[in-house]
Amino acid sequence: MGWSELLLIGVVALIVVGPKDLPVMFQSLGKMTAKVKRMAREFSRAMEDAADSTGMKDVASDLNKTMNPKSMGIDKLRDAADRFDKWEPGKKDAAKKDLGPETQKLSEERAEAKRKIHDASAKAAEERKAREAAAAASEAAELSDEPDFDEEMVNGADAPAPAEPDTKAAMKSETKPGAPGDAGVS
Repeated sequence: MGWSELLLIGVVALIVVGPKDLPVMFQSLGKMTAKVKRMAREFSRAMEDAADSTGMKDVASDLNKTMNPKSMGIDKLRDAADRFDKWEPGKKDAAKKDLGPETQKLSEERAEAKRKIHDASAKAAEERKAREAAAAASEAAELSDEPDFDEEMVNGADAPAPAEPDTKAAMKSETKPGAPGDAGVS
């Protein structure tokens, strides 16, 4: 409540109660407010005493200790999750620790071994491609030397003779007795 609201309440009280009874009313209002505050304080104290006598305070402190994020490791989990959220796999760490001399030496050896393996693999791949190309070329040369078909078959030198038709069977099928259009050969 602001000063203007208190002033408005005072003016209304002055008009309603009157100037003679106004101090008595404020005195009784103050006593009643003090009594309510005292009762609230006593109630809070009684509740705290009851909690102490039942051991609730000890249980509450134990519960607070167990639910502490540090004791449960939740704070470490949050830190890890935050680092994962901020992690960018494409970028190198600028604040990376300096490598020691032995670590640097091992790193250089591994880089050299990687380069040698890469070079050997590339050379082997080139040799394999060259062998495959040579094999394909020799196969193509062999196929070009062989004709696709037998030239003797084309010229007819050793070609098998066509089968002669069976004239007796052909004649029998042409002239059947009693067939329509037959001139009465019997």
